[in-house]
Amino acid sequence: MPETEQMRALDTEKIPLKLIGAIVAVGSLAFIGILTETVMTVLFPSLMREFHVDTATVQWITTIYLLSVAATMPISSFLKRRFPLKAIFLAAVALAVIGSLIMIVAHVFPLLIVARIIQGIGSGIATPLMINIILEQSPRSKIGRLMGVGSLVITVAPAIGPTVGGAVTAILPWRAIFVAVVPLVLIAAFIGMKCIEQKIPTEAAFLDPIQLGSIILALVGLVLALNQGGVAISAAVSGQAAAKSGVIAIVSLIIGLGSLLLFALSSKKAFSPLLRLGILRDPVVLLHVIAYLVLPLVAIGYGYVITNVSQLSLGVSAFVAGSLVLPGALIGVVCAPVGGWLYDRFGAVKPILIPIGIAIAGPVLMLIFSMHLTAAMLCGFYFIFGFFYAVGAANIMTSGLSGVPHEFRPDGNAIFNTCLQFGGAAGTALFSTILAVAQAGAGEEGTSRFAHATAVGGAWTFATMTVICLIGWGCLAAAFRIRATRR
Repeated sequence: MPETEQMRALDTEKIPLKLIGAIVAVGSLAFIGILTETVMTVLFPSLMREFHVDTATVQWITTIYLLSVAATMPISSFLKRRFPLKAIFLAAVALAVIGSLIMIVAHVFPLLIVARIIQGIGSGIATPLMINIILEQSPRSKIGRLMGVGSLVITVAPAIGPTVGGAVTAILPWRAIFVAVVPLVLIAAFIGMKCIEQKIPTEAAFLDPIQLGSIILALVGLVLALNQGGVAISAAVSGQAAAKSGVIAIVSLIIGLGSLLLFALSSKKAFSPLLRLGILRDPVVLLHVIAYLVLPLVAIGYGYVITNVSQLSLGVSAFVAGSLVLPGALIGVVCAPVGGWLYDRFGAVKPILIPIGIAIAGPVLMLIFSMHLTAAMLCGFYFIFGFFYAVGAANIMTSGLSGVPHEFRPDGNAIFNTCLQFGGAAGTALFSTILAVAQAGAGEEGTSRFAHATAVGGAWTFATMTVICLIGWGCLAAAFRIRATRR
């Protein structure tokens, strides 16, 4: 190849600075949403005291946020087809600011829930927008690395969130976090308006209210069923009335499953479906999606479990509890782009299966030592999980979408991100339920009996995490096995 042609080829593979700016700007909105979510997680014991709510109730601050994100994700494909990227971005900015302002002035628990719904919708718009920009505008040879950068932008929030939450409660009211969020969002808005570019024209897409309503009902119903089922079990264990919660759980499950079926049927017949689900007919894509649904149960729920077990069982402060998550989460931030580089260099199989397989050692070790854990052990075992999980998980969506036709990738992106956020919401609800069941009838917080019950709940939780990780790893292994037979 002549030298001029080689130089031209190299130029086409350069990453435009505006693309980096767009990724950072849009990713910052997702970053801020996840940051506030993880900050609130470490503040649960304080919020329980301030607003006079129990463990099963306070976790809705996290669950409702993740559920709002998950309910918004399915419309991301429609939004991208119908509206300019900058308009979508500005909508996410406005929602982030409004939600933060409500959090600053909220003095009753229901108002906190409203604010988290608004912030969740904003993050639900921003996260798939960032991934769509990467998939649409990245040079082909750099897509793994840029997906890693996207993961870094998002995963840095869980890394610093618990520590920020603990530090803030030590020196300032927790509302100071949201005072700081507003100018950060405005800075991101300025960068985004300068850097976001429209590469593909919009089209006349339509939003079917039946599809939108059914998917929202499905997601809400399934998470509510899990939550209320846990409340019913917890009440039954402690000898309290459980019939009301049990009925709500059963009805929610029926509504959730029925709505999910309605969504699938209406999408199949619609002229302009909210999500084109046909890509799930490919078992390779479907198995990647299942893994991307179940693994976040552990990844997102881990921060909740560690910070609450360490405070309620080991008796450490909120600041120390938040700091326990920091090393594992920070190393995960660094490793996400490394995982993308390994994907570009070696393909999908080894950079995904090997690190995620090793990451399972984290919850296994926590299970083995569950009744004799120290703060240092919690930190170290989470470090093992965070390091290896970040290397492998950053590539799951990239691998799953690699065989999807370009025109269907926004739909695949929406499906994967919906599963990610729903998995996180379900994980937080599941693990808080397990802890609540273990704590039922164990007396007041601060007693040795309550601390022991929390440790038992931690053991159950770590066992559940191990099983979930094995299921996710098995799905990915099966997907790669099927893909290998096609070559």
